[in-house]
Amino acid sequence: MADLVPSTASAHPVNDRREIAGWRLYDWANSGFTTTVIAALFGPFLEALAKQRVGDEGTVFNLGFYKITAESLYPDAVSLSVLLQFLFLPLLGALADYTNIKKQLLMFFCLLGAAATTMLFIATPATYIFAAFAFVVANLSFGASIVFYNAFLNEITTEDMRDKVSSQGFAFGYIGGGVLLAINLVLVMFAEKIGLTTGLAVRISLASAGLWWGIFGYFGIKRLKNRAASRKVPAGQHYLTVSMRELWTTFRELKRLPQTLRFLIAYLLYNDGIQTVIGMSAVFLSNELFKAKGLPEADSQSFLLGLVLMIQFVAFGGALGFERISRKVGTKTAILISLFIWTGVIIYAYALLDSVLQAWFMGAAIALVLGGSQSLSRALFSRMIPHGREAGFYGIYEISERGTSWIGPFIFARVVATTGSYRQAILSLIVLFVGGIVILFLTNTTKAIHDAGNQLPEEAAATHS
Repeated sequence: MADLVPSTASAHPVNDRREIAGWRLYDWANSGFTTTVIAALFGPFLEALAKQRVGDEGTVFNLGFYKITAESLYPDAVSLSVLLQFLFLPLLGALADYTNIKKQLLMFFCLLGAAATTMLFIATPATYIFAAFAFVVANLSFGASIVFYNAFLNEITTEDMRDKVSSQGFAFGYIGGGVLLAINLVLVMFAEKIGLTTGLAVRISLASAGLWWGIFGYFGIKRLKNRAASRKVPAGQHYLTVSMRELWTTFRELKRLPQTLRFLIAYLLYNDGIQTVIGMSAVFLSNELFKAKGLPEADSQSFLLGLVLMIQFVAFGGALGFERISRKVGTKTAILISLFIWTGVIIYAYALLDSVLQAWFMGAAIALVLGGSQSLSRALFSRMIPHGREAGFYGIYEISERGTSWIGPFIFARVVATTGSYRQAILSLIVLFVGGIVILFLTNTTKAIHDAGNQLPEEAAATHS
């Protein structure tokens, strides 16, 4: 068994404003990818490119037992990227606990993801399959970077500050993603007036998300400080073998922490549902509100950009607002409130959504709960992690973090490929929310925190006062 390394907190104090500001800036940086690429543009654009090559409901790949159509290509690409994350992220997290280079690993995956995203500029009907694979690399890198990014939350803050700092990170990200999206909205809306085709404007917008991610991510990460490795490699072993062993140890540790395991299962379900709604909403709305009614594709793209832009700025207030709600009713209860609203959104989208105006109201409801459900979940989980195993646990947690859902896109893709109905596909996601709500309700989060050897926020506040 590897030994814990003594803490070096005195060398790099926690709750340092400059370091927290750098950590928040990385959320500002990567949110351009989640808004412009995942939430707004790439899904409908890739589908349109595929249909130009293989036709409506045409087959992209037919493996006999598994068929990928033009409609299912994007959700299948998401599923593939997350399958790779499922295989590699827990291993990366385990490795990170044995190194003092979390900052460098975060920087590597930030720049790799940014480069792959910038490559989406070359997406055309002739290169749409290459573009799909570039997206897989970008989304895989995004998930990998978030493993190390989240692990820094435990190192730079005390327990009583995590709800606040985590919420600020998400809120700052919404603003960053919103600013870039606003720029891209103007570009797409006025493309023809400045001599660009809509397709070229979309490609420029996709590339801009990569540049935004890389440039701001670089300066944000520069402010973070490496701590000493929380665990050291035993003599005669190597990083690869010890990280595989540590991953196994992390899973065994979860057996010792049944309430933490229960929370992870709940989070895997409900956040997978959240990420799928975010990732597939552009495709869903484009088909149900525009293509089904014979409206122009350009109108669809402008509307989707505007909708996601509105969600970003409303979500800024929602993230901060739910942090205040959590202070009054508790973090777990605040998360449950947000999940009941999410469930209502799914039912509304399936049964009642029929106009652009209704979509605006539905988007506002999503925005109010989006940041709260995610930021509070991250903060709550951070208190359930034993000291010295932060990155390893976050590697497992990241399997269903932002942009890394895999169950939902698979369900969505299969329902679309089988029924051809996007409404049936969106309704199928309700099982993820209901399952997550039930399991979270049955989770004793206070016991999970104490079993991990950590304090509740009020206990930590008393300790540090």
